[in-house]
Amino acid sequence: MNSGIGESSALPHHFAGLSDWLSEQSGATNIIVNAAQKLSGGAIQENWLLSVSVGQAGRWLEAGDSQLVLRTDAPSSLSVSHGRHEEFVLMSVAYAAGVAVPQPFALCTDLDIIGTPFFIMQAMSGEGQGRKLARHPDRSRFGGELVRQLGTEMARIHAITPSEKALSFLSDLPVSMSPARHRIAECRQGLDALPQGHPVCEYALNWLEDNLAVWEAENSALTLTHRDFRTGNFLVNDGQLTAILDWEFAGWSHPAEDIAWLCARCWRFGNNSDIVGGLAGFDEFAAGYESIAPNSIDGNALPYWQVMAELRWAVIALHQAERNNSGAEISLELALSGFMAAEMEYNMLALIKEVSSGAGGGAL
Repeated sequence: MNSGIGESSALPHHFAGLSDWLSEQSGATNIIVNAAQKLSGGAIQENWLLSVSVGQAGRWLEAGDSQLVLRTDAPSSLSVSHGRHEEFVLMSVAYAAGVAVPQPFALCTDLDIIGTPFFIMQAMSGEGQGRKLARHPDRSRFGGELVRQLGTEMARIHAITPSEKALSFLSDLPVSMSPARHRIAECRQGLDALPQGHPVCEYALNWLEDNLAVWEAENSALTLTHRDFRTGNFLVNDGQLTAILDWEFAGWSHPAEDIAWLCARCWRFGNNSDIVGGLAGFDEFAAGYESIAPNSIDGNALPYWQVMAELRWAVIALHQAERNNSGAEISLELALSGFMAAEMEYNMLALIKEVSSGAGGGAL
């Protein structure tokens, strides 16, 4: 998993018990965790690349030198994100459904091992930094095929339904509330919890409420949605998708929420004409998606869900900044997140103007 190397490779003191735990979980013997490198990114959770040596192979560890990824909680987190147990189950279900995710190997909820819950998963190759992918010199060569792959993988996720018993822990939407109404309520609650007012966000929220009849698709069947499927949360190796990461926000929703999130302007990294994550156009994505789920993209809902995407990311960014400002977790990355909200506010107003004038929301 190549999201960029952060902290030193020296083994942190609190990882000292990992070798014995890995041996118990995998059945492998003579395991030594030689080094742990904190991967960059992951403002909400932490990912560590482990270099391990194995004497005798086990169920999911081969003999010799290999790498694993340990995913655990950041010092502070967002209340709307899943814990490591729930994320482990989500990834396990997705992996079993054939979705391109790192294989999850083992979960630990025993705080005596490293002090926080964590799970171990397969280390995947590839570039994961959104700006680097959007500015890749070969993007014109691989972008179209990559977004087709993204469409195929997203459709595989959306084929998972609430009948999946392993995901019974996901909150059911209230009977009287569509996914759209539920997301609006979440955003309003998030704004109300901030110490300062944000009038543009409130305006966009009111506009979404006023236009619910146009876009909420009340009778649409719920599917599993990743809810953070964007450039920066998947890995690409030589132009090919290798893994979809960061499942802590996944839940039941309308498929258009995921599609609009991937196509939101805030995730194009300046390549505004390349609608799908700043990588390529929408037709390629739609071809991949509809190869799995024919004629299922709700184009009417996408512009409105894009406004919701900008609003939701603005609220998340403001809460990330508040984690720093409150002293819960002092971090320059978190502090700077709050300044990104202005860009999302501009995008909200531009999208609302386009939709209201009949020019469309930029999704198609």
